Amino acid sequence: MLILARKTGESIKIGDNITLEVISVAGNTVKIGIEAPKEVGILRKELYDMIKNENISASAVNLSDLSGLNDLGGISRPDGAYIDKDKKNIKT
Repeated sequence: MLILARKTGESIKIGDNITLEVISVAGNTVKIGIEAPKEVGILRKELYDMIKNENISASAVNLSDLSGLNDLGGISRPDGAYIDKDKKNIKT
């Protein structure tokens, strides 16, 4: 980790197109301004970690949760065809 000391109004460059500027310091709170291209995502770390953990939880599929899908019946395809659950009859 690179540690830099900056005063109010001073900046740090990251690459050619990201600038961090110390806007103000009050007690133990530092306000930082960030200039970056729109396509660069910027999140507070605690929010980033929360989203990451939610995505990991959502992607954890328990295969036993899917066992009831066989009982749902047939499948309608985008072309309008219908396949029954035993895959014996295809109706168009």
